[in-house]
Amino acid sequence: MSERHPIIAITGSSGAGTTSVTRTFQNIFRREQVTAAVIEGDSFHRYDRKEMRQRQAEAEQAGDTHFSHFGPDNNLFAELEQMFSSYAENGGGRCRKYLHDAGEAAPYQLEPGTFTPWEDLPADTDLLFYEGLHGAVVTPEVDVAQHPDLLIGVVPVINLEWIQKIWRDKNVRGYTAEAVTDTILRRMPDYVNYICPQFSRTHVNFQRVPVVDTSNPFISRDIPSADESICVIRFRDPKGIDFPYLLNMIHNSSMSRANTIVVPGGKMELAMQMIFTPFVWRMMERRKRAIGAL
Repeated sequence: MSERHPIIAITGSSGAGTTSVTRTFQNIFRREQVTAAVIEGDSFHRYDRKEMRQRQAEAEQAGDTHFSHFGPDNNLFAELEQMFSSYAENGGGRCRKYLHDAGEAAPYQLEPGTFTPWEDLPADTDLLFYEGLHGAVVTPEVDVAQHPDLLIGVVPVINLEWIQKIWRDKNVRGYTAEAVTDTILRRMPDYVNYICPQFSRTHVNFQRVPVVDTSNPFISRDIPSADESICVIRFRDPKGIDFPYLLNMIHNSSMSRANTIVVPGGKMELAMQMIFTPFVWRMMERRKRAIGAL
């Protein structure tokens, strides 16, 4: 953690909905005139798309049916921790970008599914913002979770997470339902061992819970809408959180535990704005004081 070079990390699995949290922070940064170095977790995958497919095929031939993007073998955990550590120390670090599709790849004149070259982070940023799979990962070799000043987990109930992933991969990425189901099953051991434990290390978790039937996510045609959901927000340390203010400002909200507030699904982004804007204010004030003390 660093007062001069703070880090915010959003962690959640594929299809969890971390993009909506990222959008909220982009709005906060723009409104508060905060310059962020933005890091996508996919840039720390070990293999590009073509090589990943090749290695997955080789793993299956060898009897390994759990080869996935979630585990340590297919990610650069040490490099991710080094980047966080470098930024916290001096505001620097090295990163690259994973090019998901032709639109992202075109400006670089590279193929979709590949990486850009490694390069230095932009100079003179106010904070580092990470969004990806492993912002709070801990293994015997690395401890990424020790570095961020604010760790946020995005973890819908599992059936909803699967529905969101199936819908996205079918409608946006062109995969078949069978291929997506196979991916979910293949990733399950790494999901249990490397994704789930992160949510006990986060400072705040957002868990969207549908209030419609999602008992069989593999036949669901639509993602439950925001109005068909509630959002459970859990604070690891509720000290300093103004719950009466949040309950007063967010209509139809309630508290289910001393550290947990429940809001209507359609109010999730509003709740994020109200919760995280003061966090960013405090980070920037601490940063100004730390820089002024040099």
